[in-house]
Amino acid sequence: MLGFLQMDSDQLGYDPTILTSSEGYRYVQIVRDGQPERLILEERMRRASCVVGRATICWKAYREGDKSKTPLAIKDSWQYPEREEEGALLRDVTQKGVVNVARYYYHETVQVDGKNDDIQAAVRRGLDMARAKKYRFPRSDVSYIGFASTDGSKASHSARGAGHKRSSSHLEATLPSIKRSCSSSPIRDNHSQENRKAESRVVILSALERCIEGYESLHLHAGLFQGDISTGNLIINNEAGNPSWPAFLIDLDLAIWERREQPSGARGKTGTRAFMAIGLLLGEKHSFMHDLESFFWVIFWICIHYPAFTKKKVVRRFEKWNYVDMEELAELKKGTVAHEGDFLHMVEDLLTDFYKPLGPWVNRLRKVVFPNGGRWEKETKDLYVQMREVLKDACKDPKVLAE
Repeated sequence: MLGFLQMDSDQLGYDPTILTSSEGYRYVQIVRDGQPERLILEERMRRASCVVGRATICWKAYREGDKSKTPLAIKDSWQYPEREEEGALLRDVTQKGVVNVARYYYHETVQVDGKNDDIQAAVRRGLDMARAKKYRFPRSDVSYIGFASTDGSKASHSARGAGHKRSSSHLEATLPSIKRSCSSSPIRDNHSQENRKAESRVVILSALERCIEGYESLHLHAGLFQGDISTGNLIINNEAGNPSWPAFLIDLDLAIWERREQPSGARGKTGTRAFMAIGLLLGEKHSFMHDLESFFWVIFWICIHYPAFTKKKVVRRFEKWNYVDMEELAELKKGTVAHEGDFLHMVEDLLTDFYKPLGPWVNRLRKVVFPNGGRWEKETKDLYVQMREVLKDACKDPKVLAE
């Protein structure tokens, strides 16, 4: 006990890279384009509390001296050292002019005392857990977190290996975010709320349509699959005067280069279970078609779980989607979409009153994504246009527009 009392804040585990000014505000010091910058932390948007995981924290911040206080998003998390840094991916994506995806501002690998802040060296002091006789790799599949929007934020989640490092990256759209990759931190220039916090049904539909456009741009212009289409990674910009995209994708932690068989350093099947495509659950090679299917599962999930805006209800029938065996989940999803009559009956019974007017449009989207109630067998980029057209048409429906 005496030893603990004699420890300083660094030894107790407090982050020495988050500083406090004489005026009492917290900030992060970076060097961008050769010039020092101070990023003022306004508020913590989201924290993923976990014993094992990425332990992502997202902050809303702005650059000191910026009179407009353009919001930045700072994402601070642990990262697989064998994966490409999310900040570097965001930088490349921004340079290629990809639309409706979080824009890059800055990123770095966090260092403490001049050394990368990683689990293997800094925390475990070189102890290799993988050599233990009873060691089991943690699951790489992720559980459901939530939909994102401009006043909210998103939490990142994924299994952590023995060699994690913290990474820090910053983006440049309206809310740059810092992400720590060894502990890494990327800073995003886009800040917004989860889609589930949208003010109307049309806002949700329009946001999904824009996010599909963003995914298409990411795929065709950068050669990347986002890899984790989920409610927490689709963002709506509801802030007046916020220069971010009206809606956009975030989180390239699990992004996959189209030219590769799987993400760099991937360990098994990855994604957010409730939204994973049937083919991925069955172990197929990742395709953009799988991620487009995930957009369907996102709108389906929202319509069932959200009576209105942010208030989520529990639907026991679907709770187990977060934890059942992947092969079993694949069969459950097949049964959900196979028969149009059964699907319409389920939609009538389960969709919340607020989203009930979207029932026919969710079914129309089902028919586009699952032709004849079955899984796709051939890739087609036409699916981008088909899905966006359904969402655009739904926005014109008087029943959808009604209060």
